[in-house]
Amino acid sequence: MKVSRRLFTAAAAAVALTVGWSSAEAQQRRTVVGVSWSNFQEERWKIDEAAIRAELTRLGAEYVSADAQSNPTKQLSDIDSLIARGATALIVLAQDNNAILPAVAKAKAEGIPVVGYDRLIEADGVFYISFDNKEVGRIQAREVFKVQPKGNYVFIKGSPTDPNADFLHAGQMEVLKAAVDSGDIKVVGNQYTDGWLPANAQRNMEQILTANNNRVDAVVASNDGTAGGAVAALAAQGLAGKVPVSGQDGDRAALNRVARGQQTVSVWKDARELGKKAAEAAVLLSRGTALNAIPGATTWADGPRKVTMNALFLAPVPITQANLNVVIEAGWATKDVVCQGVSGASAPAACR
Repeated sequence: MKVSRRLFTAAAAAVALTVGWSSAEAQQRRTVVGVSWSNFQEERWKIDEAAIRAELTRLGAEYVSADAQSNPTKQLSDIDSLIARGATALIVLAQDNNAILPAVAKAKAEGIPVVGYDRLIEADGVFYISFDNKEVGRIQAREVFKVQPKGNYVFIKGSPTDPNADFLHAGQMEVLKAAVDSGDIKVVGNQYTDGWLPANAQRNMEQILTANNNRVDAVVASNDGTAGGAVAALAAQGLAGKVPVSGQDGDRAALNRVARGQQTVSVWKDARELGKKAAEAAVLLSRGTALNAIPGATTWADGPRKVTMNALFLAPVPITQANLNVVIEAGWATKDVVCQGVSGASAPAACR
């Protein structure tokens, strides 16, 4: 007879009490957290991984991982492999929110809890942890709008297979809709970016610039990778630093672009805190904690399919030239990296 891992864990805890183990000792026995990464090309995920590993070590849990290399089919086999390697909980950064569902169903059948990491996996029983993505979108739009309240706007969105792309855009439009409706803002480009890849964002931005004879006044890009692609396209036309551009993640290259005046804002989501919280949730779920008992958990049902889920949302922080010191003082990035090539009286205060 097949026994689910969760039932086995509960039984083991009962046995532990019978033979005199403490409950803490019982909980520490063989917790393995498998992490499935969508890809490992972006700087961001290495920061998340370090935080996850550190917290798992602190909690006495093991870490195993796999890199799907932006391939949703590979991610399915990766999760099979993580389960075979003894994962008692999974943290999944989904490449494709729909393609991942069979793997989530298999984990659920095995009694293995799943934490949907940063990107929504909309399925019953999944614990969703991310930053408030609509608020990220609002911040991006607000900061660009402060600089350029009128003119031709471009939206460089995220991947069409990632619900976060639409959450971000919804937040952006909450801020900008009135100006769009009044005609103060004209949307001259509105493009998804396959895989969130900077090269795809650059190509999309190049095409939009060509179609509009370079008459673009603002770019609302949804993360720092797509912002980097957009800035590269603008630079080729001599427009970098003249057109406000948004982003998110606090990538080091993006923070340097903010210091240089090439990017208006990077919405900082402290991946160290997100990784720590995800590791904590995975361990607690593995050891029998209920979804709604995870510290900070809230009930949420704003996904496309309106599935009611337990979720934890962290607060994002806008980083502009005015407060670059925040990421430096937090140890997120060094002054040398943030301020590379920036000096003189016109430099942001953090770089003087």
